[in-house]
Amino acid sequence: MSKQLTHLNPQGEAHMVDVGGKAVTQRQAIARSEIVMQPETLAMIVEGKHHKGDVFAVARIAGIQAAKKCSDLIPLCHPLMLTKISVDIRADETNNCVVIEALCKLDGKTGVEMEALTAASIAALTIYDMCKAVDKGMVIRNTQLLQKLGGKSGDWTHDKQD
Repeated sequence: MSKQLTHLNPQGEAHMVDVGGKAVTQRQAIARSEIVMQPETLAMIVEGKHHKGDVFAVARIAGIQAAKKCSDLIPLCHPLMLTKISVDIRADETNNCVVIEALCKLDGKTGVEMEALTAASIAALTIYDMCKAVDKGMVIRNTQLLQKLGGKSGDWTHDKQD
């Protein structure tokens, strides 16, 4: 089966996909991002010693807000009525990084992969923003879709999850 880009019309022009005739189904996506930093920066966050406050709480809220605003940020994304957004953030002290996983759900006609990816990305960017004064060398990496459930194309899980 040949895969085709859905956001291009027959003339090769970008357009928003018409999902009007599609069935409403339950859909879910989980995305992940990591931000690597100096051990001292991670310790400062974990110990609650950052002068700007609770870094994880702010990043979590930023990720949730980003998922809700995805269609304002990414051209051709449909505005969605998300029924659940969660952004889980944990310190991985072994690898000097913060791991972010975002989950988005809805009952709708189109998937929520971009919303989950946006939530994970913006949460990582928020951590960078809050900590850049002490660690400009942080690296955001491994932003990826881990799983999508539902829809016409069916379920999908990333082959290699850490």
